Amino acid sequence: MKFTEEHEWLRVEDDLIVVGITEHASAQLGDIVFIELPEEGTTVSKDDEIVVIESVKAASDILAPIDGEIVEVNEALVDEPSKVNDDPIGDGWFFKIKPSDPSQMDDYMSEEQYMKLIG
Repeated sequence: MKFTEEHEWLRVEDDLIVVGITEHASAQLGDIVFIELPEEGTTVSKDDEIVVIESVKAASDILAPIDGEIVEVNEALVDEPSKVNDDPIGDGWFFKIKPSDPSQMDDYMSEEQYMKLIG
């Protein structure tokens, strides 16, 4: 698993990358009440704003961590956005992306490096 400075996690599953936010980000946001996900089939570029999260504390945008195509979104979050608070690294994932350049993953932190960042 890799981590971004924006508190996203990226997990490789076969030829796809699953993306969500970390427990740290979930705790900072507080209770999440709304999530707007990207459309399946959307082609995105790194740093495009693709997910909107609203919590009791703030609204936040999630940026695409890599270039690629959104191939699946976690529809369960539309009805139950609190899944991100309950299980951010498991059931609270946002989308799966088919990367056009998997080497972009090399730019991100290991779990150890991320833990030092949030230290």
